[in-house]
Amino acid sequence: MPRKKQASAGARRKKDPHARREAARYDKPIASRELIIDVITEADRPLDRDELRELLGIHGEEAVEALRRRLKAMTRDGQLVCNRRNCYAPVDRLDLVAGRVIGHRDGFGFLVPDDGKDDVMLSARQMRGLFNDDRALVRITGLDRRGRREGDVVEVLKRNTHSLVGRFFNERGVQFVSPDNKRMPLDVAIPSGEDGGAVDGQIVSAEIIEQPSRRSPPVGRVVEVLGDHMAPGMEIDIAIRSHDVPQAWPPAVTEEISGLGEKVPPQAKRGREDLRDVPLVTIDGADARDFDDAVYCERTTGGWRLLVAIADVSHYVKPDTALDREAFGRGNSVYFPERVIPMLPEVLSNGLCSLNPDVDRLCMVCEIIFKRDGSMVRSRFFNGLMRSHARLTYNEVAAILVEGDSRERKRRQALLPHLEELHSLYKALRRGRGKRGAIDFDTRETRIVFGAGRKIERIVPVVRNDAHKLIEECMIAANVAAARYLKRHKMPTLYRVHATPADDKIADLQEFLNELGLGLRGGRKPAARDYAVVLEQARGRPDEHLINTVLLRSMPRAEYSPDNIGHFGLAHEDYAHFTSPIRRYPDLLVHRAIRHLLSGKRADSFRYGLIDMQDFGEHCSTTERRADDATRDAIDWLKCEYMLDKIGEVYPGIITGTTSFGIFVELQDIYVEGLVHVTALGNDYYHFDPTRHWLIGERTNHIFRLGDPVTVRVVQVNLDDRKIDFELHETKTGRGKKQHKRGRKTATGPGGKKAGKGRKQAKRGRKTALRRKSRSRG
Repeated sequence: MPRKKQASAGARRKKDPHARREAARYDKPIASRELIIDVITEADRPLDRDELRELLGIHGEEAVEALRRRLKAMTRDGQLVCNRRNCYAPVDRLDLVAGRVIGHRDGFGFLVPDDGKDDVMLSARQMRGLFNDDRALVRITGLDRRGRREGDVVEVLKRNTHSLVGRFFNERGVQFVSPDNKRMPLDVAIPSGEDGGAVDGQIVSAEIIEQPSRRSPPVGRVVEVLGDHMAPGMEIDIAIRSHDVPQAWPPAVTEEISGLGEKVPPQAKRGREDLRDVPLVTIDGADARDFDDAVYCERTTGGWRLLVAIADVSHYVKPDTALDREAFGRGNSVYFPERVIPMLPEVLSNGLCSLNPDVDRLCMVCEIIFKRDGSMVRSRFFNGLMRSHARLTYNEVAAILVEGDSRERKRRQALLPHLEELHSLYKALRRGRGKRGAIDFDTRETRIVFGAGRKIERIVPVVRNDAHKLIEECMIAANVAAARYLKRHKMPTLYRVHATPADDKIADLQEFLNELGLGLRGGRKPAARDYAVVLEQARGRPDEHLINTVLLRSMPRAEYSPDNIGHFGLAHEDYAHFTSPIRRYPDLLVHRAIRHLLSGKRADSFRYGLIDMQDFGEHCSTTERRADDATRDAIDWLKCEYMLDKIGEVYPGIITGTTSFGIFVELQDIYVEGLVHVTALGNDYYHFDPTRHWLIGERTNHIFRLGDPVTVRVVQVNLDDRKIDFELHETKTGRGKKQHKRGRKTATGPGGKKAGKGRKQAKRGRKTALRRKSRSRG
């Protein structure tokens, strides 16, 4: 039998493993992506569309058109490649790599592969035709001098930059926009007549009308003049547009929500457990605007009964509606200083889905029974109807429970028994957290206080009290219960996962801790409790901040995934986000999965499958990073603006980062970070040791190490680049020699070891640093 016919017969015998999922999603289902890839792979050669149609048994004009669209989508997503003969082949069979492009301010870039392997270096020449965040297909061409994979761009799979924000310039009649996002080093040419009336130096939003190529720069037109460079509030407008954070509601969404009122309709209350007499309360920050969780606790004979009621967003946001598509696109709410870009319109986020006091609200409730030691006995979920009995703040609850404020206790006398039981449960949960070995970093958050004209008056630390931690433990418990419930019923869902640290990170961390007289147990696979032991050993040491920082940086970032690998930092095998569907799309997906089960349906009839969840997880992890980046950009701008009138002033600080090009220093009590460039460190050659987290002088053995105190002078503030430059104050005042001695002594680690041993260690460190090659993606 000919080879083609053999393949055809085999394909006809092969069943689509995802036929049920496709049938649930489409009225006229087509072969799944998995089946198409399997068929091409088994054929052992690229196949054209007609061959695929024959092998898959697809007939009829509509079905053939559906196959064409699916192949186009798979090509766009980097699963297939269409060659010059219009034949399709899986990307991995052609030794090509698909992924997302990350640009660098210096012109080069990286491709982050979809398969999770090491990044691929893209030269400045290859990056000429790309924007940051584009999707591309790359052929590996070799290794660079640092051993990193290098590649050439074969095809741009998807353009993700269609507009940008930046500063408009007109230099001798040549008009261009310099993007605010420094990962986009390509200036955008603005033709004559397309400047939108912008004046040189103004901040504008530009639409890309021609994407870049290797031979020509991107071309755009100014569509909006945002204002002058230093206008109040400009930092947030720039961040929103630079990171493509959606802020306007499409007309279809506005039309869908037009029928929503302020009150819950009577028919929506039917079939729910009535909790309106249960004294559920919300506990949030004093400046909070939306309240999506409420709690109640009572004592039982064997422990406690906890109710965590979450606003029932899934009742209002139905799948595949315009509102749902917009919520998915946003992924999460974005919180800027004194401004929020919500995931859901205000009629929901601040209205029907906000658990305001003394009004009826729909909720999804997690009921958990605990033993006296804080361990979970069982849990259940149900649809509820509630009425919040109070809107409490963290400080108010702390005053009642911790400080014993008589006035506050009297004012909230009716709620006291419930609040005190919550506090008792919290203490049990904290003890359980310690036994479990969860990592509890003492990180510091800050808040910007504005004055008149939106100018920063000061930056203050946010103090976490027992009320913050109480709510956090209740939410963690509900998240664990949700993950276990969905796992038990084998539901496709998104877990909040936190992977164990990579082997190379562990090796570097163990080497670092050994030099400080500490050890990390667990070998190559330490558990969270091993990290917790080190944190406890470091408590009270002079280098506690250093150890905390290095431990934190050794761990990967948490993300969303349908693969339940557990949460390393919290030391939980099962963890999902259930508690904030008003501001996080993954939580909404978890609510939909629970609602599906509560309606008596089976897991295999759920509208979403594993592939859907993988797409959801990747997208929501991306939007979360986008929100973090946008918020950080706005805050960095504000901090730079705050420091503009402080050039020349001297401040004490702490080294918060060490790199091959200098040290980062955070000013004490101001919480602003800047760079002391390596050329400003003194008359010496400094070498970076990434394992010891220090820079060491070749001649003087002078060491600058993470966590060391220094005194610096502010020398320059660059608002456009969000950069603040410092110089060491000691080198200007003749105290450099003493600083050198302190540096050598600091290098010996805590405990005041002898200087001779410190010099030997510093020399060993310098030799190691000379051998080491640092690696960074920028």
